[in-house]
Amino acid sequence: MEDVLELYARPYNPREPVVCLDERPVQLLGDARPGIPARPGRIAREDYEYVRNGTANVFCGVEPLAGRHYAKATHDRSGPQFAEALRDIARRYPHAKTIHLVVDNLSTHCLKSAVRRFGPCRGRALWERFTLHFTPKHGSWLNQAEIEISVYSRQCLRGQRTRDFWTLASRTNAWMLRADAERWRIRWGFSVKKAREKFGYR
Repeated sequence: MEDVLELYARPYNPREPVVCLDERPVQLLGDARPGIPARPGRIAREDYEYVRNGTANVFCGVEPLAGRHYAKATHDRSGPQFAEALRDIARRYPHAKTIHLVVDNLSTHCLKSAVRRFGPCRGRALWERFTLHFTPKHGSWLNQAEIEISVYSRQCLRGQRTRDFWTLASRTNAWMLRADAERWRIRWGFSVKKAREKFGYR
């Protein structure tokens, strides 16, 4: 826990950006029957019945101090998809000395995923661009990407059905471009000192 909190307390350094990354499962739901279309004086309405069209996944990443955002819809959250997310993030920081990446302890968050997707040489070279910081067990709330996912879910998914993967991918990309352009930042106030007071240790 303190490793992650000390990382968050560091001043902004473009040569060593701090990026938080997490995944969110998304249910794909189609209409069982047509809804009522919008018209003057009346909003559109969806029928309460729906058809399950499977699931998908969204990777959400944020560089809290710089307000840079990453979001990408994938068919699942497998190791190869995680490796591709690493590649996408690495491309955003071509001049970084290292990229500090905060993730949880999911089994796919490892060198093996990068090697299986890109091969031994490219996979290891990609992995070495990052310095990983894992949140503790039952401590995924320490990952600021969870705040990012909450904002994404409210602004991109709430109030409307996501009928298929391509709709999800399009909405997710549009949301990311807006968030990145407006440079939304996260103010993190939980420090090592507050953690020690909260949990009663020195």
